[in-house]
Amino acid sequence: MTKLVIQIPCYNEEKTLLDTLNDLPKNVSGIDEIEVLVINDGSTDKTGQIAKDWGASVLEIKPNKGLANAFRSGLQEALKRGADIIVNTDGDNQYVANGIEHLVQPVLKKEADIVIGARNILKIKEFSPLKKCLQKIGSAVLRLLSSTPVEDAPSGFRAFSREAALKLNIFDNYTYTMETLIQAGAKGLRIKSVPCEINPKLRNSRLFKNIFEYIFRSMKTTLRMFIVYRPFRFFITIAAILAIAGFGITGRFLYYYLNGDGNGHIQSLILAAILLLTAVQLSIVAVIGDLMSINRKLLEDIQTRIKKIELK
Repeated sequence: MTKLVIQIPCYNEEKTLLDTLNDLPKNVSGIDEIEVLVINDGSTDKTGQIAKDWGASVLEIKPNKGLANAFRSGLQEALKRGADIIVNTDGDNQYVANGIEHLVQPVLKKEADIVIGARNILKIKEFSPLKKCLQKIGSAVLRLLSSTPVEDAPSGFRAFSREAALKLNIFDNYTYTMETLIQAGAKGLRIKSVPCEINPKLRNSRLFKNIFEYIFRSMKTTLRMFIVYRPFRFFITIAAILAIAGFGITGRFLYYYLNGDGNGHIQSLILAAILLLTAVQLSIVAVIGDLMSINRKLLEDIQTRIKKIELK
């Protein structure tokens, strides 16, 4: 028996939730049981009641704690309910629900641990040219940092295998989309993107007030997670840049010194020394961070085993 749990994080979605629920597929090829789980994240409207009347399972969270927490709580609850595959979608009916069939197939076929629905960003009418450009750039940066072939990094339309859900840890309180990608790359989870369609926009995003806030918070989350999961690469890269600059300035000083004009360039020698010392210190930090990262991986392996034992 293969069980699919479709989780829907919601906050005050009484106007759109029913459309979202009604569009969900009743049958999916290769799936024996489908359960719909609505995570009611401290809604002050009738979101929870609408979900219950429809027949969905409801996980109540009070007070409102944000999307990342709702997503994390949903994964944990879905695992407790015996999910073999977990699909996450939005309560505003953004994604065409028929795409769930395409999301789960790579997981069923053991081709991927995480499947992400990739929107055709350039054809989304509601997105301004600036937003389309930033979305493309953001996804390209995430591909580089996470070493994964993700095409639409901010997409929340995703499928997770049970094993992937057990291994993921969400720390951020803002969003889970960037964090899960960097974690997946660091943990060797296989990611695949499949095309997905979207419905006409029903409401504005509640995750951010404007595009600049979204960029700032996304960059902060991405940088934080990259340092946590790739500390050696982060610090050694900065150290290498400073070392190259330091050696370059040292070479410049030696050139003038050997040509009898060294007295006027002592400041360059001091700057070079500062850069090289900083590079050495960052190299030490990189090694220490790498050792801490190894220890964290061991602890996460233990955590995953404990989760498996608790969920049996």
